[in-house]
Amino acid sequence: MVDKTRVFSLSDGEEGIKASLAAVYEALKEKGYNPVNQIVGYIVSKDPTYITTHKNARNIIKKIDRDDLLEIMVKSFLDVN
Repeated sequence: MVDKTRVFSLSDGEEGIKASLAAVYEALKEKGYNPVNQIVGYIVSKDPTYITTHKNARNIIKKIDRDDLLEIMVKSFLDVN
């Protein structure tokens, strides 16, 4: 039995995730979608069809761990490190 506390850390690094999300945002914008609505739809539903395949955006976002993404979003919203 292990009595150690598990530590959560970002696997891909915060900057890499931000860059990936920015690329997905731009691809959605280029295709005429509301990027924020589409990304939220994906996060809430886990359904990748909310994300366009334009510029490989769907594959990019599927590589981002949703827990990591949510952690970054909460930290950004609260303006904490």
